[in-house]
Amino acid sequence: MDRCATVLAPDRDKQYCELCGKMENLLKCGRCRISFYCSKEHQKQHWKKHKLTCREADKSKTVPQTPHQQDKTDPDLINRTESSETVSSSTTKPKPQSHKLATDYIVPCMNKHGICVVDSFLGEDMGLSILEDVKALQQTGKFTDGQLVSQKSDSTKDIRGDKITWIEGTEPGCEKICFLMSRMDDLVRNCNGKLGNYSINGRTKAMVACYPGKGTGYVRHVDNPNGDGRCVTCIYYLNKNWDAKANGGVLRIFPEGKAQFADIEPKFDRLVLFWSDRRNPHEVQPAYATRYAITVWYFDADERAKAKEKYLITGAGEKGVKVELNKPSEPR
Repeated sequence: MDRCATVLAPDRDKQYCELCGKMENLLKCGRCRISFYCSKEHQKQHWKKHKLTCREADKSKTVPQTPHQQDKTDPDLINRTESSETVSSSTTKPKPQSHKLATDYIVPCMNKHGICVVDSFLGEDMGLSILEDVKALQQTGKFTDGQLVSQKSDSTKDIRGDKITWIEGTEPGCEKICFLMSRMDDLVRNCNGKLGNYSINGRTKAMVACYPGKGTGYVRHVDNPNGDGRCVTCIYYLNKNWDAKANGGVLRIFPEGKAQFADIEPKFDRLVLFWSDRRNPHEVQPAYATRYAITVWYFDADERAKAKEKYLITGAGEKGVKVELNKPSEPR
């Protein structure tokens, strides 16, 4: 069974290395099948502490173990974890409601790691419908070269190679994209007041992006380096049967203060959330196949107000829209 590619299903909030907190390429403790490690070496280093809880997990099993088995620290006790697609597949278990997903998984995951991945977010049928909207939008010729926050030269293509367009959600032919935005809003609404110290009261329009392959990517950068109000980056991927080994296009995040980085494949129907500020520098590695993503940034009320005053941002700001987060989105 392949190693787990990412952080996992909503009910598996302990899927990170118990020693270092790494969230990728994890192995599962073969004894308790609860704790995870990024390597056998880290399991060995953490065993003195983990064996206390690992033994407790053993006691709940129906097959008794001898004292010799309980004390054994053989590194082979670690088995490869199930793939995240198996764990979170909508065919194996009911999809959790937005409130449970937000409070039981996203909030603790974001507050601990600053990064969170949710697979099978909307289901295959809706994901394919959204992809159809995006491809139809692309055919209209509305996509333009992605721009930098601070445009000071003509070298943008050397920094980012995506084509983008901004969607408010009311445009004809974008109904399914609008549905995605409403589900994102519902999720963030249920997290509001629990994500760090943020009070989220709005978001940007949706940035629909396409990397056209041919090695296009986006060099290491920070979404909000200067306090413009964006606090949470929310990305939805639309790439069916994506093979990162052949196609590249991996989102690599370099969490501040950690030696490890997180590689997140842009797999179909995958939602990724992370802090937008300097805590999460990230890059899009060169993509060799067409790569689609839809990104929304959510605003912290206080920081956004200060940014408007400081930078004389008018109205809702560039690509910004007001979002009411104290009531559910209307179903579409």
